[in-house]
Parts: sequence; C-alpha cells; structure tokens
Amino acid sequence: MTGTIVVFGATGYAGELAVRSLLRRGVKPVVAGKTESRIKAAAEKFGGLEYRLADAADVGSLRALVGAGDVLMTTVGPFDQVGYNAAQAAADEGAHYIDSTGEVGFVHDLRERHDLRARETGATMLPAFGNDYVPGFLAGAIAIERAGAQIASLDIGYFIDGSLRGGKGLSHGTRTTVAEGMTLPVTLWHDRTLVDRRAASKVKTFTISGHRKAAVLATGTEVLFLPREYPQLASVTVYNGWFPEMSRVLPLVTAVATTVARTDRGARAVDKVLAKTVGPTGGPDAAERARTGAHTVAIARNAAGKAVSEVHVVGPNVYDLTAELMAWAGIELVNGRASSAGVVGPTEAFGLEVLTRACADIGLVVA
Repeated sequence: MTGTIVVFGATGYAGELAVRSLLRRGVKPVVAGKTESRIKAAAEKFGGLEYRLADAADVGSLRALVGAGDVLMTTVGPFDQVGYNAAQAAADEGAHYIDSTGEVGFVHDLRERHDLRARETGATMLPAFGNDYVPGFLAGAIAIERAGAQIASLDIGYFIDGSLRGGKGLSHGTRTTVAEGMTLPVTLWHDRTLVDRRAASKVKTFTISGHRKAAVLATGTEVLFLPREYPQLASVTVYNGWFPEMSRVLPLVTAVATTVARTDRGARAVDKVLAKTVGPTGGPDAAERARTGAHTVAIARNAAGKAVSEVHVVGPNVYDLTAELMAWAGIELVNGRASSAGVVGPTEAFGLEVLTRACADIGLVVA
C-alpha cells in the first residue's frame, strides 16, 4: 500500500463500520474527527490507530489530512450541508475520495464543481459508493450489456429482503435522508436529459423473489453516470421499494409536503414534523442488521418499452454492504488500481468485470 486511508467521521455509525471493514482486511486507517476526546477514544477502541483532528467546516483542516495518492473516506453528513469541503480538499490535494452519501443532488454538484480539478490532480472521486448506489450500477450495467443493441431505457428498483420492522432497521442518517427527501425533487434521465420530478409521484411494481412488490419513484446516481458510459440510454429511472406497503400513501404525503413547503412558514412547519421522524443517533446493531439483506433489480427495455433483460443482485444488509464496498474501494484506490480520475461512477472507476468480482467476494451476487 503506497498511501494512507483516512476515515473522516470514524466516531459515527457508518464510519465505525467502515473502519472495522478495513481492519478485517488487514488495513489500519487513520481516523479523523472534530472532537479530540471522541476521536482519541475511537482510535483506542479500534486497537490504537493513529488519529487526526479535522472540522467539516474548515477546508484547511481537511486538506491537512491527506496528500496526493492518499484516500479520504468520509461518512460525515448530511452531505449537502457539510460535505462539500471534504470533496474540495481531496480534489485539490490529488487524494482519492469515497463517501457514503445517498444525496444525488450533492453528487451532481460534486461533478460540476470538482470533476475537472480531480482529473488535473489525478484524484478518483467516488461519491455514493455503498448500497447507495453500487448495486444499481452493477445490476444496471449487466442488464445493459445483456440487452445489447436493443437497449433504450433502464428501470432500477431497490428493495429489502426481510423486514425493516417499521424503521427499526434504519440508521439515523438514513432516516434523515428519507425525511428530507419528502420535499425534495428526484432526478431522472428522461429523453436524454436530466429532469426533476416530485418524489414518490409514480408507483411501479417489480417481481422480487416471486412476489409482486411496489416501489415509488426515487433517484440514484445511476442517472448521472450510466448515460455517460452507455450513450444509447434514452432514460434511466430509479425506484425505492423498501416500504412497499406504503407505496400508495407516499405519493399523497410528498404531494402535501411539497405544496406546504412552498412558503417559508410552511417549510418550517414541514421541517419540524419531519424532524420528529428521524429518531436517535446510531443505527441497527449486528443482530438487527442480520434480519435483512439488499435486493436490487434492473430491467432493460427496448424503444417500444418491452423488457429485454432483467438482472437481480442480492447481498448482505445495506449497512454492512456499504462498509465493505467502501473498504474494498479504498484499498483499490490507495494501491493505484482505478481506471480513471475525476468524479466517476463505480463501473467507470473499476470496470464492470472487476466490480462484479469484487462485489461477489463481498457477497453481492447476481441472483
């Protein structure tokens, strides 16, 4: 290993899982955070790791964490509020970058702001390199390859095998993203351009493990990167089916929330209500995570809308999967094994064949 992997946010839920995944792979990262007492305690808990201090609001402190060829792995969110400085620091220093965001607007901004600079400095930047949204890239790219010249559009659906038990299987960060997403538009690749639609404004049914399950219109970074790799794609649409029993209610909820939030007073009221759904910090423990698995489907369609290929990928719990994916990618990047620099998607960074093998080793496999 020629550089250093720095995990910023190692005292948080996702950050701790990422550190543990790296340690299982024999890699000792540097852990970083804002509060010395907390990050020092975390470093000791992980077996005496090196620790450094940095503040998400201070880009200079973030630049000091890494140099050219290092990897900055960050789980500090909400990313659209506090994530930009870490990305800027990595791009400026020529350090590779990985994050755990599920916020597509943030990723879009990263590409606009830092892609050119990252290419100049040789940094490979991999936003949303977890269950958000690597499984969709894997299933989607395989479905596209199988469809061949017939491909015109792609539908991707994210589901859970098992039950989230009314949200008990979700982390604080996920609940925050879901709550904030109720009033934010979702981005689609439609008729060869990016367009915004109201979240959950459309419901689609997929066959999952022999059962028909509904999913609501969502978004994913697949809409940003797959059309660049596969120019023949006219449309890419992403759906979320984590709560299929709520699929008929969610369109009404988002319609009301977005209407009310159009005024400052209404927005404050909606924020207050949604804040109550976020719950305590942290996330599900190992026993709770073992109750569920990730299940993602991609359906490639021809110009007439007929399905010409369908690919399912299944894997471990979404939080364990995210930690393992980030750890693997971090090791690949620090050893100089990325295919391209800039702000890129998973298949652009490593190629479909390498990504498929790595995911299978982690337990994310084509069903």
